[in-house]
Amino acid sequence: MAYGLPAEDTAATAPATAAGHARHALKDGDSFQVCDAAGDIAGAADGLYRDGTRVLSRLVLRLDGEAPVLLSAAVGRDNVFFTAHLTHRPLTPLGASAGGDVIHLERTRFLWQARLFERIACVNYGEAPAQLRLEVGFAADFRDMFEVRGAHRAERGRMHAPAAVDGGMLLRYEGLDGLLRDSAVVFSEAPQTLAPERAVFALQLPAHGRRELYLEVGAEPARPGRARFRHAAAQALRAMRRRRRSGARLRSSGRLFNAWLERSRADIALLVSKLPTGPYPYAGIPWFSTPFGRDAIVTALQTLWLDPALARGVLAFLARHQAHETSAFRDSAPGKIMHETRKGEMAAMGELPFGLYYGGIDTTPLFVMLAGAYAERTADDAFVDELWPALLAATAWIERSCDADPDGFLAYARGQQGGLVNQGWKDSADSVFHADGGEAPGPIALVEVQGYAFAALHAMAALAGRRGEAAAAARWRARAQALRAAVERRLWDEALGYYVLARDGRGAPCRVRASNAGHLLYAGLPEAARARRVIEQLRSRAFDGGWGVRTLAGDQPRFNPMSYHNGSVWPHDVALCAAGMARYGARAEAVRLLAETFEAAVHFGMRLPELYCGFLRAPGEPPIAYPVACLPQAWAAGAVFMLLQACLGLHVDAWRGEVVIDRPQLPVGVDRLLVRELEVAGARVDLAFERVGGRVLAARTGGADVRVVARL
Repeated sequence: MAYGLPAEDTAATAPATAAGHARHALKDGDSFQVCDAAGDIAGAADGLYRDGTRVLSRLVLRLDGEAPVLLSAAVGRDNVFFTAHLTHRPLTPLGASAGGDVIHLERTRFLWQARLFERIACVNYGEAPAQLRLEVGFAADFRDMFEVRGAHRAERGRMHAPAAVDGGMLLRYEGLDGLLRDSAVVFSEAPQTLAPERAVFALQLPAHGRRELYLEVGAEPARPGRARFRHAAAQALRAMRRRRRSGARLRSSGRLFNAWLERSRADIALLVSKLPTGPYPYAGIPWFSTPFGRDAIVTALQTLWLDPALARGVLAFLARHQAHETSAFRDSAPGKIMHETRKGEMAAMGELPFGLYYGGIDTTPLFVMLAGAYAERTADDAFVDELWPALLAATAWIERSCDADPDGFLAYARGQQGGLVNQGWKDSADSVFHADGGEAPGPIALVEVQGYAFAALHAMAALAGRRGEAAAAARWRARAQALRAAVERRLWDEALGYYVLARDGRGAPCRVRASNAGHLLYAGLPEAARARRVIEQLRSRAFDGGWGVRTLAGDQPRFNPMSYHNGSVWPHDVALCAAGMARYGARAEAVRLLAETFEAAVHFGMRLPELYCGFLRAPGEPPIAYPVACLPQAWAAGAVFMLLQACLGLHVDAWRGEVVIDRPQLPVGVDRLLVRELEVAGARVDLAFERVGGRVLAARTGGADVRVVARL
């Protein structure tokens, strides 16, 4: 997803980090920070961001004029604290005497309520007193996120001269939008020297002595100190634990698999912001830490079986921001669901359309799909009643759009220059093309989008039937069947034995084999025989290089394993393909894809990135990282839960008050899995899955009020 970049750009234009130098991210609400392993904010995309603006572009620590030596760094399992362990000079060779002073520094950092809190603890492990000159350099460039990503602005606002405040410095920028954006960098003790971009402290450390220095960065000055640090840290921890405890709990017999589950859950909790409409997962850090429509819907679908609260929050937010007017600049039309929203200066000034942008062809049918899935999962008819006007408007937009297309498809064309050229999930400028590699003119009808529209119409038919609106239900079912027939007639290519990528504006098929057809399986559109042929190809070496399904088969034009959308591997894409395979009975294939994705996760420290390169797997070698991928990314973190559900064959029907388990399988290396406190229509049930010989058995271990139907 190029997510809000101008059409001529792609994610590859984002500043790259140095190879081998890990970045560490923290987030709270609409603020996030990215730093290097030493805790320094020192360039590229590093920074502290608030409401789409980088409010701290430099924060570096030096000891006696030198960068300290890194021992280790990590973000804790709870995703609240970043900690870096450093020393003032390299450790001695093995067996040699340490000699002299030995200084250890621990930098502990977290975000809470749009403020960065940091504690710098210095300990002298030497036998003699030590003197240190500790310098903290800081700066704020107040650049909009799009500027950080490479966008050029003809004019910027005005930087104010830094002003000294009690214990630190106030940095200020007045934007073209008239807003003053402030960053106060303040310390727990007065610096020996305070300059506009640095503070210097002279530390006296007795033998085995300890000193702590606290700093905060926020919109207003404060009085940093131990008590404030501890109080804010406790609040941040409690808030994170509340988010992590939402929904059912999973525990398996596999230690590493549990670690993946826990990290994925923690990453989703990190990215979820509590909005007035409910919890909402922001897409990813650093480029997309804001509400996106498509990403949030897919994340909600991935986790729906475990935690319907997230889906409810996503639906409520998107319904509130549904379009009510037509705008070519914003690609909006009445009934459309937003693609993204931004708060930065450039969006506020209308330099780009992404303040509230609707240029996503698939978000609207996905919204309706999620509403139908949420209703079946929860039987929350009262909430569906609240959503009904938004669902009617969204479906009306789908129907109007299909009626305007010669094939009855849901197609897109960019409204104005500056919007997205391609408006499916593969929205980089080069992601839709013909078999000769040539461009595909719009309006473009993507194959997977027709599946989403088909599923949305069926969802509306089911909801209307439940509301007693039989005529509307019958009409939507008929439209869904007509769309299915059109897809099978126009988008299936018998010579390829596969669905084409798209149909272009001239009516010509893009005869390209891409992973998009796997989403068509997820929607349940293909007839069974064709679905089997699609599954066979998705499992071939052309698509699956050993780390999951690639976005493009290896023998296709424009294939490049290092590209953003034309040969890379996206975990959420793999999960949707696996769920589609399982829908057509290919559960063993879903297990295999889960195993490959798990093995990739192990190499990535149990945190799957937004995407990784699609090179063929080589014995003993890890998957190849994509340098500017978001990490964490919500729908990458959610992939494991959709993959696991596909393997278990688990489906919740709250209208019937039952859980259906169809021919379950467990991941490779996992012999037992427990699902605790799965909520079904107000009751809770515990489930256990266990491998016995060549079979996987499923049983209820608690919750007598829920009916469990197991087809083993």
